[in-house]
Amino acid sequence: MMSDLIKSIEPAVNPNIPDLHPGDTVSVHVKIREGNRERIQEFKGIVLYMHGNGANSTFTVRRMASNGIGVERTFLLRSPRIDKVVVERHNVVRRAKLYYLRSRTGKAARLKQKFN
Repeated sequence: MMSDLIKSIEPAVNPNIPDLHPGDTVSVHVKIREGNRERIQEFKGIVLYMHGNGANSTFTVRRMASNGIGVERTFLLRSPRIDKVVVERHNVVRRAKLYYLRSRTGKAARLKQKFN
């Protein structure tokens, strides 16, 4: 009975988000509201880590902005604000959380592509 109540208020799974893993290079299309207009903004980067705890599941994407400044953004996995997520490439990683990429820039921050 209690689980039925929890499931009734739990947000629905966003069908536009594929199966993601740390190390994937993704392009996240987010709906942004400016005044009364709504537009879609793209955030392209590497998935650093994923937190999976039911309705509050999140994933964090890191990209390099201008002048080599790293920008990280955390997205809710079940958010209706995410229009779509496109996985551009899968990379070989041996960690669940890629915090070491924060201290690396340029060629040192590259990941090897996974082919299968």
